[in-house]
Amino acid sequence: MNQSTHQHYLPVREDWLATNREEILDPGQLIVDPHHHLWDRPGWRYLLDEILADIRTGHDVRATVLVQARAMHRAGGPEAMQPVGETEFANGVAAMCESGIYGDVRVCAGIVGYANMRLGDAVRPVLEAHERAGGGRFRGIRHIATWDADPNLLNPAYQPSEDMLDSADFRAGFAHLGKLGMSFDAWLYFPQIPRLTALARAFPGTPIVLDHCGGILGIGRFAGKREEVFGLWSAAMKELATCPNVMVKLGGLGMRLPGFGLEQGERAPSSEVLAQHWRPWMERCIELFGTSRCMFESNFPVDKGGFGYAAGWNAFKRLAAGASQDEKADLFWRSATRFYRLPGIG
Repeated sequence: MNQSTHQHYLPVREDWLATNREEILDPGQLIVDPHHHLWDRPGWRYLLDEILADIRTGHDVRATVLVQARAMHRAGGPEAMQPVGETEFANGVAAMCESGIYGDVRVCAGIVGYANMRLGDAVRPVLEAHERAGGGRFRGIRHIATWDADPNLLNPAYQPSEDMLDSADFRAGFAHLGKLGMSFDAWLYFPQIPRLTALARAFPGTPIVLDHCGGILGIGRFAGKREEVFGLWSAAMKELATCPNVMVKLGGLGMRLPGFGLEQGERAPSSEVLAQHWRPWMERCIELFGTSRCMFESNFPVDKGGFGYAAGWNAFKRLAAGASQDEKADLFWRSATRFYRLPGIG
């Protein structure tokens, strides 16, 4: 998949990103980046060298969590087991970073893979294979659930049904996560949040983190309806926040889906501009869930189509400027470290 194959991905334009260079704010703030991908696709390579180049723009990123992105799957063997290849790959990257050759950052300190929850009880061997392949770093599963009646909002790489989270086969597979001490990353669109709330209540012992601020949409049938979307999203998030096993990742707003359109500017957006657009959504998440259940995320390289790594983390620092040191610790590293059980941070 190249950068222009799927409409949700904004092309990464290095020359455009270079139009915004800014000083790193609070460079001593410790950071754990709990959501990024690594892949080698036609026309789009983002592997260890690329993420290290972004991290080395100045922020103090100590560790990262890799989240599945259909990369490095095994070419052969049973189809259900092929995604274990991504965990094997990520564990190799983590081992490279543990050598110290690449500096202090521990890329892929935590690994989130993919397994088809719709396999029901048959998913158990797949989960156990991920655990073995992860070298003690495997933490959980993401099975993407993004669905909408508008086909233009669908990602052709994933084919979830509207009621997937409610289905008996999915829940039979999901039940094994808690039994194995694994977590679940939820990526869905905001109209689907009530389904996630029902899932979280059905499995109160399974840790769940909602990706990308809960799937805010501002394109397609949601274009020009910002206030309406905010109201519906906010109400759904308020109900979800009553589930103590759910946390939220604050990020993912550099994609085309939210419809901010900042990628259309002649210059890459500054951290001030990013913070201005993100503030209502992220502040509402923090208000509802508290800092102990929120974590900033880069979502790179997907969000790299919309802003630079340095500017993105500067924007997060602007949003957290009024927080206490303890609250900043939650948002920048402690919530992520606790959720993904990352040792030796802080």
